[in-house]
Amino acid sequence: MTTVPDELPGADLVVAGIEDLRRGEFTVEALLVAVGAHRLREAGLPVPEASGWPREPEHALYDAIGRSGVEDSHARYNSLIRRLVSFERALERRHTTRPGWLWGAH
Repeated sequence: MTTVPDELPGADLVVAGIEDLRRGEFTVEALLVAVGAHRLREAGLPVPEASGWPREPEHALYDAIGRSGVEDSHARYNSLIRRLVSFERALERRHTTRPGWLWGAH
């Protein structure tokens, strides 16, 4: 597993999502990572491509949240997206201020 700094907000979701994508599972966490894949990769995090990757991960994420039995899918979706954006911003700050912090790959 790639080292993801656990002190970053939302790191738990990103780690779970990456692991699920590696197994080819499209869980809520995996779909959240799929939503942010481009930005996460640009910040140096290797997000795996999974077979069957959704064309519109945002829609797939919203649908998965609805199927999970959450009472307010819209609120949960927005909450997850906010956590993802917080993680991305923190990762980008860390990536640009500390070159080589993530296993030396850029």
